[in-house]
Amino acid sequence: MKHLMRTTVLAGLLAPGAVLAQEEQTTLNWALWDANAVAYIQPLIDGYEAAHPDVTIEVTDLGSADYNQMLMTQLTGNNADIDVVTIKDIPGYAQLVSTSSLVDLSDAYEEPIDAAPFGGLIEAMTVDGGLYGLPFRADFWILYYNKDLFDAAGVDYPTNDMTWADHDEMARALTSGFGANKVYGSHLHTWRSTVQLPGILDGQNTLIADDYTFLVPWYERALALQDEGVIQSYAALKTSQTHYSGPFYNGSVAMLPMGSWFIGTQIDKVASGESLATNWGIASFPHPEGVEAGTTAATITSLGVNASAGDKEAALDFVRWVVSPEGAAIVAASGTLPAIRDDAVIDQIAGIDGFPEDETSRGALKTVQTYLELPVDLQAAEIELVLNRAHDNIMTENVSVEDGIAEMNEGVQDIRN
Repeated sequence: MKHLMRTTVLAGLLAPGAVLAQEEQTTLNWALWDANAVAYIQPLIDGYEAAHPDVTIEVTDLGSADYNQMLMTQLTGNNADIDVVTIKDIPGYAQLVSTSSLVDLSDAYEEPIDAAPFGGLIEAMTVDGGLYGLPFRADFWILYYNKDLFDAAGVDYPTNDMTWADHDEMARALTSGFGANKVYGSHLHTWRSTVQLPGILDGQNTLIADDYTFLVPWYERALALQDEGVIQSYAALKTSQTHYSGPFYNGSVAMLPMGSWFIGTQIDKVASGESLATNWGIASFPHPEGVEAGTTAATITSLGVNASAGDKEAALDFVRWVVSPEGAAIVAASGTLPAIRDDAVIDQIAGIDGFPEDETSRGALKTVQTYLELPVDLQAAEIELVLNRAHDNIMTENVSVEDGIAEMNEGVQDIRN
C-alpha cells in the first residue's frame, strides 16, 4: 500500500531516535450482500484490520435480491465510493467485465497469482487473457434436511447417493398437515437454479444454449410437486419475498436443496436460537438417473477492485489477503467452503462446533464432479434475464412449459445472433 511503502522509505532516512509520524488511516468500502446473515464477513474484517491497523473496512450492504443491479448503479459514473466489489455470480461478473468496471488483476500484483490452489477456477474466470476477480468461495449445491421431521414421519434419512426421483418420493412421504401446521416435504426457492440445475448435471448441457428443451422434464417435475402441495407454491414465495432460510428455520420444510454457503449460517442461527431446526444434516445433491453420485453444480463468489477505487493499492492488498490461505481458514472456520479447498479444510469444516456429526453429512462435503451454474460468457447477464423471465412465467403458470421453453430459445438466440 502506498502509505506503508512511503513510511518505510522515510524510516531509513530519519536519524536514530527520531519518531515517525503516525501512519495515515485508510478506509476501504466493501460492497456485498446480507452482511448480517453471512457468518464469515465480520471475522474477515476483524482479521484483516488486526493485521493492518492502519486500515478500516466499512461495508455497503446492497441486499441479495437485486444485488447485481444495485451494484451496477453504485459503480455508474466512475463512482469511487466503492473500493472492493463482491462478485456474486457469473452473469454479474460478465456485466462488470463488459462495462470495464473492474481492475484487471492478471498484472496488478508484483508477485503473479498462483492459479494451482484454485483448482481451475482462475482459468474459468479468465476473459480474453484478463482476470477481473479472485475466487474466495466456491460453493456447491447440497441437500439440507430436518432429522426431527424425518423421524416423525418414519422416513429414512437421505443418503449421498440419491436420485431426484428418490428425493421426490421421499418428499411426498414427508408432506403432512394443513394450514399453519403443514410440513412440506421439500422446498424449491424462487431462483431458476432450483429447477434448472439438475438439467446440467449430465455434463452434456449448459445454461447458455441454443435449445433449452432439455429443461422440459425438470419444469414438469417442479410444477407437479407444486400442484401436489409437496412444495410451497412459487407465486406465494415470490409475493411474500420469503427467504429460503425461513421455512427451514421454522421447521415447515423437511428438505432444502441449497448451496453449501448456508452451512455456516445455519450453524450460527442454531446457536443464536433463530433456527429451530436444531437436529439437522446434509447429504449430497441428488443426481439424475445415470449420473454419478457426488455430481453437483457450483457457484463462484469472487472479489474484485473497482476500476475507480480511491486507493486501488489498498483494495488489491485486501482482496489478495481474503483469497489467501489465511483468509480461507477464516472462511472455513465459519462453516463456509473457501475457493482454496483440501482435505484439511474439509476436516476443519466438519469439525466446527454445530456441524452435524453423522458420516453422511461429512461425506457430503466431497464431490466427484462439479459444473458451473453458468459458463463465463460476456452475454451471460443478458441471457440470464431471458431465463429468469421465462422461469417466472412458467412457475406462475402464466405460460405452458413448452411456451416458456420457446421463450428461452427465441430470447437467447436473439442475443447470440
